Amino acid sequence: MNPDHSAIALYDRTARDAAAVVISAYSTSFGLAARLLGPRVRPHVRNIYALVRIADEIVDGSAEQAGMPLSAQRRVLDALETETLVAVDEGFSANLIVHAFASTARECGIGADLVRPFFASMRTDLEVTSHDAGSHDSYVYGSAEVVGLMCLQTFVNAGGSHPRPADPALVDGARRLGAAFQDVNFLRDLPHDVGSLGRDYLGVDGAGGTSSRVDVLDRIDADLDAAGAIIPLLPADCRRAVTAAHDLFTALSRRLRRAGDTDQRVRVPNTVKLGLAARATVGAAPLRAGA
Repeated sequence: MNPDHSAIALYDRTARDAAAVVISAYSTSFGLAARLLGPRVRPHVRNIYALVRIADEIVDGSAEQAGMPLSAQRRVLDALETETLVAVDEGFSANLIVHAFASTARECGIGADLVRPFFASMRTDLEVTSHDAGSHDSYVYGSAEVVGLMCLQTFVNAGGSHPRPADPALVDGARRLGAAFQDVNFLRDLPHDVGSLGRDYLGVDGAGGTSSRVDVLDRIDADLDAAGAIIPLLPADCRRAVTAAHDLFTALSRRLRRAGDTDQRVRVPNTVKLGLAARATVGAAPLRAGA
């Protein structure tokens, strides 16, 4: 039998297709950036995003709207973590999204050292409503920085036979880019997070105190610029996509700075997103956040 037509090959393809549906349904921005990745890497990043998205839906509203109490949400999240770790170890899951992620993890060297912190941060959303600087940093590491590190593992290892650690400079850049993405989301979603979810990730007043807001934006811009500096060190088939994502969040940071205190969610128009993607496609250098 041709191995491309074996039962597991069909199951693998179906799992990858399911992950692609998740990213297309939930994120136009990351879906656009993912399309700029080379074919060696693109399915793996979609697989990572899909698992992250499903876990986030458990703690961020969908499960609650389905009538599930906190205790049940915790059980479902714990079960998803266990199933993910088992699938990474054994190479199969009956859950297509978990199976897709596990296939990527096994090929690219994503281990429990990255999976467990992610689920720990997701669990925090069921237990903690207000963060100080220390708990913010811990949450951001698990919820965003490790996702950047998972993606970096695919950039470095996809298509190879022996996964290897990434260069420390790339590791630092991936972490800082993930942190910047998360803090931008926290800042623009602040009224919703505080008012609807009862969560304060940044330790600022309801709509954002001016000085604290500036401090957060300064940190975001420093992280974006540090991350932008290492993008040229990435494999060539990843640079355009990472540049596009970086520049989108740079544009968001600039708009948040101009907007000041507001309850209106800041967005980047689709025409601007397409322009940023086109700019990245031709190999332009990442935007400077502080410029």
